[in-house]
Amino acid sequence: MPVLHIVVLALVQGLTEFLPISSSAHLILVPTLTGWADQGLTIDVAVHVGTLFAVVLYFWRDVLGMVQGVFRLLRGRVDFHARMAGLIVLATLPVIVAGYALNDYGMDGLRSVSIIGWATLGFGIVIYVTDKMGMTLRRMEHFGISDAAIIGLAQVLALIPGTSRSGITMAAARLLGVERTDAARFSMLLSIPTIVGAGALKGLELYQSGDAQLTSDALLAAGLSFVTALLAITLLMAWLKRSDFTPFVIYRIVLGVGLLAFSYGYI
Repeated sequence: MPVLHIVVLALVQGLTEFLPISSSAHLILVPTLTGWADQGLTIDVAVHVGTLFAVVLYFWRDVLGMVQGVFRLLRGRVDFHARMAGLIVLATLPVIVAGYALNDYGMDGLRSVSIIGWATLGFGIVIYVTDKMGMTLRRMEHFGISDAAIIGLAQVLALIPGTSRSGITMAAARLLGVERTDAARFSMLLSIPTIVGAGALKGLELYQSGDAQLTSDALLAAGLSFVTALLAITLLMAWLKRSDFTPFVIYRIVLGVGLLAFSYGYI
């Protein structure tokens, strides 16, 4: 794959993975709108792995705390981090089940520009409404099983390209009254098991294929997406400390309308 293609894909993934604007939609749109060959799932997963390292580095205290919390849990001690680790696992289960079921039926039909356009527009409005409706009363320390279950069920909707995994999980958290920064924090931590699972499966396929060039491409894509994702996370968390999701909603509405106009032949 040409280096330019890898750079563009890595930048797109890194900048959009944790912003509520749907990285999967943007990755699908790159070859659709440029005429480039589809990068394939291996490169898609490689750039996701890069973003995984970024979120683990940014939230390393939470990640380390949850790992230690699991070991304390095995000794019969329950604390905040042990409970959060359990809630992350619980919230991940619905998307695993739904993703497995959809994989059997194929998901190519969901990758059309029209579906991405409607999802980008519609769920952009959902993010705006839930953000405005949500009372800023709760933090992650207040999360319970029902909260994790609701956010986990909301994450299933992200299997539709254009929805945004981070966007829909933050929207669900905001509807539950969670502060914006903690809604984003839980959403990003929730991305870790999903990306780990996908990256492990595709990494094994890549190793077994013995395709050295593809391995080099994947490593470059992962490295570039790591840097851009770390920057995006830092800027998003700083933004949410003092403002709301409105700029992202405006972007989604403009993009969604443009995609629909394009898919229906108006432009």
